[in-house]
Amino acid sequence: MAFDPFADEPRPAVTGHQIGQDLSMLSVDELDERVAMLEREIARLKEAKASKENSREAASAFFKLGQG
Repeated sequence: MAFDPFADEPRPAVTGHQIGQDLSMLSVDELDERVAMLEREIARLKEAKASKENSREAASAFFKLGQG
């Protein structure tokens, strides 16, 4: 086992995930947590997108009814 001169230094606290950040210092468990967090965020983004698309379609349908 190699000697690590920085082993006693505290690791900086990581808050959230930044796209493109260095992942080499993360454990498998930390990577699993990040994947789960990002999957939840993707689901939340898809829900927001669907809601906006539904609102736009409803508005479009409403205004098309008034034409003609």
